[in-house]
Amino acid sequence: MDEEEDMRLARLTPEISRRTLAMLRGLAGLEPPEQVPEDAMVVTDEILAEYGTDGLRVLAMTLAAWATAQIENVAELSGRSHEAVLDTMEVACLEANAED
Repeated sequence: MDEEEDMRLARLTPEISRRTLAMLRGLAGLEPPEQVPEDAMVVTDEILAEYGTDGLRVLAMTLAAWATAQIENVAELSGRSHEAVLDTMEVACLEANAED
């Protein structure tokens, strides 16, 4: 990223981070779990409409940073490597896709 782009995205970060956290609060524990992607898409569409692709980029960067931190926490707490945690996640995805 160049400096101008960096600054443009940095201005969006506080609001997108706030909305990301609000989204996650609404998604955590949501039943049925199949509703999670649909509700997340509503927020994503709202961010796209209000902030364009820059907003989506900040949303992706925010989620990636938070997911990475949580993967590291799970790895540390469970005594597994990051790769082992990610392998478990990948297996769960493969199993879910096999059921479809």
